[in-house]
Amino acid sequence: MSAFDTNPFADPVDVNPFQDPSVTQLTNAKQGGLDEFNPFSESSRLTNTAQTVPAVQPGGPSQPAVLQPSVEPTPQQSDKPHPVSLDRACSYVLQLLLRQASKYLTPKFISSRSEGTERQRLLREEANSQNTPQAVASAAQAGLLQQQEELERKAAELERKERELQNNAASFNLKQNNWPPLPKNCPIKPCFYQDFSAEIPADYQRTCKMLYYLWMSVHSVTLLLNLLACLAWFTAKSDRGTDFGLSILWFILFTPCAFLCWYRPIYKAFRQVTFLVFAGSDSSFSFFVFFFIFFCQIAIYIIQAVGIPGWGDSGWIAALSLTGVNLPVAIIMMVVAGFFTICAVLSLFLLKQVHSLYRRTGASFQRAQEEFSQGILTNRNFQNAAAGAASTAAQSAFRGN
Repeated sequence: MSAFDTNPFADPVDVNPFQDPSVTQLTNAKQGGLDEFNPFSESSRLTNTAQTVPAVQPGGPSQPAVLQPSVEPTPQQSDKPHPVSLDRACSYVLQLLLRQASKYLTPKFISSRSEGTERQRLLREEANSQNTPQAVASAAQAGLLQQQEELERKAAELERKERELQNNAASFNLKQNNWPPLPKNCPIKPCFYQDFSAEIPADYQRTCKMLYYLWMSVHSVTLLLNLLACLAWFTAKSDRGTDFGLSILWFILFTPCAFLCWYRPIYKAFRQVTFLVFAGSDSSFSFFVFFFIFFCQIAIYIIQAVGIPGWGDSGWIAALSLTGVNLPVAIIMMVVAGFFTICAVLSLFLLKQVHSLYRRTGASFQRAQEEFSQGILTNRNFQNAAAGAASTAAQSAFRGN
């Protein structure tokens, strides 16, 4: 327990090397003077023998000398407790406290602690404010305002696109008609504008051109050849004047009607297929008009290829019936019957191809109905006719009363 009684703040014990017992023993011993010392005397030899240890001579080979470590004597501590200086102890404790406090009193630590406290206070205030009904209502109102702004932005974008489409449609209408290609000095001017590369998308140009060539090169030429074959038939048999007259009627009637009734609708449908998703496009209605009329055209081709006598067609039946009367005329009629058959086959092929393209455009029967009803209701002539019919019915009912 004596170790707990020592003062840790006291000065350590000063160790004086000259206070060593061996040193003090030698310094305090009485020695004779140098003049009286005789190392060869008997007394000095006995003294040295008593004080020194003779070296033992090794029996074997000599060994190197080993230096023995010196042992320092422990300092003698005094049993008397050293006096404690109160001022010194207090100053030491204060130094320790200041050294520990300096670690936490840096400007960076103080600023971070103040920022963290301020942030926690703001978070607590925000959490408390969010729980109030006014905060919930304001948050809902802000969400509604944001949705309204987004809807207004989308509406403005749609309106801008619609204006662009209307401008494009107006620019299309302003183009000068170029079909049919007539001379400039001709009093009759072109009635339609037609440009496959400018108006028809690249994916539909080939099919549209094939339909145009079907009408111009096959349909019209076949009707003209049918007229000539019926003329030859009429020259071979004088009772076939009806067939010749009907062939003239079919050529005059079916040539422009085919162009207007099924070629122009499919051209218009392919032209407007790019704007199908926007308002003002009647591509679906044009597709359905083409399908209906072109199917009827295929049925007419089949009837003409059969060649029923008296219908104005030089088909297979009429040609075979004339083989025994006039073989050259029968061969001419067979050629025309082959042309009618080719027209029917090509029309079926193109109808299937147009239908495959139609399924990729996104058009539908419901959209066609909407376009038809919208076009009828917005047609000024139809509105005027309906208003006139309604006013006439009202006047007649009023007069009857």
